[in-house]
Amino acid sequence: MKAIPKTTDLCDACEDAQACAVLFQSYGLRRAFTGPIRTLRIHEDIALMRDTVSQPGLGQVLVIDGEGSVARALFGDVMAELASRNGWAGLVIHGVVRDAVELNTIDIGVKALGTVPKRGSRTGAGERDVPVHFGGVTFTPGDHVVVDADGVIVLPTGLTAADIAVQDVVAATAAYAAGPATTRQP
Repeated sequence: MKAIPKTTDLCDACEDAQACAVLFQSYGLRRAFTGPIRTLRIHEDIALMRDTVSQPGLGQVLVIDGEGSVARALFGDVMAELASRNGWAGLVIHGVVRDAVELNTIDIGVKALGTVPKRGSRTGAGERDVPVHFGGVTFTPGDHVVVDADGVIVLPTGLTAADIAVQDVVAATAAYAAGPATTRQP
């Protein structure tokens, strides 16, 4: 599997990359993942999420706008196993998850606000494959998202991480770090 460029390098190399200003926690074995975006807009309800991760993921990333609610978990270990088996690269959840210990043993990437033990309801309310907005970023179905320890970024429409040349910014940073230290004169 080819290495995913770091979000920091992608942001340095691509001014139009959007960085999500949400302080996420990481769960799952995949701490870095990328793929085309699918979206859900739900509030404390897991029925649409369950239906979506039951479908072939094809390396996509499911972005869930849970409106930042921390009252009910939108994702847990059973759904993580299902998402992993169905080929989802990961999930970005503007909400909370549960089963953190088990999530960290599953081959899936998850970013979420934190954990809470209470599961979401199952009414089926919500929207699928619509643009969602949180953390100053619009997540549009089909655009590409890149996720790692430093955060979540959305690339400009039509670009993937492989399309952005990061080697020049990486080399410039390395040269700057290796250069002579400047000293201040009193």
